[in-house]
Amino acid sequence: MAKQIWKPGNMLYPLPVVMVSTADRAGNHNIITIAWTGTICSDPPMVSISVRPERYSYPMIEETGEFVINLATEELVWALDYCGVKSGREIDKFKECGLTAVPAKQVGAPLIGESPVNMECVVTEKKALGTHTMFLARVAVVHADDRYLDEKGRFCLEKANPIVYSHGQYLATGRPLGTFGYSVRKNGRKS
Repeated sequence: MAKQIWKPGNMLYPLPVVMVSTADRAGNHNIITIAWTGTICSDPPMVSISVRPERYSYPMIEETGEFVINLATEELVWALDYCGVKSGREIDKFKECGLTAVPAKQVGAPLIGESPVNMECVVTEKKALGTHTMFLARVAVVHADDRYLDEKGRFCLEKANPIVYSHGQYLATGRPLGTFGYSVRKNGRKS
């Protein structure tokens, strides 16, 4: 099998794509679309997001040290894309996208009511990396929409039709292939 050699680049795809809501102390809020995000620790629960300093949300996060990660779904893909290409300097993205700003419990940034999962985050560290600054944050509160809970109280994100981002495209996910611990199939057979 032949392979081409390319210049160094970020080829770790697909990525989760989320809407991050922010607010400043004056009460201005915004939504920014972020694909450079991820889990960095389970205990304590921590995440990261990477943001360009010129983005409207950047000084809000820097000022307050807070943000909310709102998971995206197929139903939210138009709003997600819109929030990634329009600037909050000129428009109210909540209003333009028909999204509901819900007060958070521990941070000043609002939740997006239509998102199946919202994670209130408190910044613990920031790292300037070049074009982006990475904010490391502790997850303070998680909100899960009860529409996606099964009879045992387990959250079933696949029912929300989550999406991912890869090379300029949004892709649908949510088709279960097995559970962790050797339940996935190899060549059509259970391993």
